[in-house]
Amino acid sequence: MSASTKKHAPLLNPLSTQLFNNPLKITLEMLLLRLQFHDCFVEGCDGSILINSGKSEHIAPRNLGVQRFGIIEETKARVEEAWPGVVSCTDIMALVARDSVPLVSGPFYKVPTGRRDGWISKKSSASNLPEPDDSIELLKSKFSQKGLSDKDFVLINGGAHTIGRIACFFVQKRLYNFTEAPACSSDPEINPKFLPKLKVMCPFGQVNIKIPLDQKTSFISDNLIFRNIKNGFAVLASDAKLYHNKKSKHILDSYITTTGSRKSFKLNFGKAMVKMGNIA
Repeated sequence: MSASTKKHAPLLNPLSTQLFNNPLKITLEMLLLRLQFHDCFVEGCDGSILINSGKSEHIAPRNLGVQRFGIIEETKARVEEAWPGVVSCTDIMALVARDSVPLVSGPFYKVPTGRRDGWISKKSSASNLPEPDDSIELLKSKFSQKGLSDKDFVLINGGAHTIGRIACFFVQKRLYNFTEAPACSSDPEINPKFLPKLKVMCPFGQVNIKIPLDQKTSFISDNLIFRNIKNGFAVLASDAKLYHNKKSKHILDSYITTTGSRKSFKLNFGKAMVKMGNIA
């Protein structure tokens, strides 16, 4: 569990890639990034979300939708056979999440290793995780408290949603009970052309249906999610809010309108993920 992980990290890459050699790899990318995000944003990147007990963060309400613990456990078991006690579960989580991104045309980025696993995991600690219904100010504050910049916030909060699916549970309020605009039952920020389609995909009360977060290129990790957000095609309220804050709007626009914006998005997304993976 020490810096010696660095010595073995190159050997871990083909091992974790083998686990993605299946038709579910597109879904896995988002799920594994989400798993790492939910671990790092609680008590730092310490693997505490993997501890499964009656009072751990593993079963906290805000972590109920987090999946793919099995991939980490399977990789850990294989690694232990070769190098007992050398590679931490936390490093494996970071490496496996990283290795999933290029499989959907996302960037490959170098992941620092040497993390140690934590042994304390409290259900209550997960109560401060970012939520889709948080205000933009609260979301930015939660990221800032973890040492992440506004650019990191835009890239992780919005950019990571370029791929994957979300349960309609997280969209119901925007569609049928949007209390922030009393005159409207639906969020007025949703593009009028998109609203009927979104309601068809997520009928009232059908909370378990899963829909793509990126309606344009849901199988490719790219910067088009930001154009969707700008044009009112965001699925999540937290994504839509990125375009209604002066600073986050400016950052988002920079990944749409500038020359080389796609390349810049991939480069900076990787950097943001590395920063998130170093939260202590």
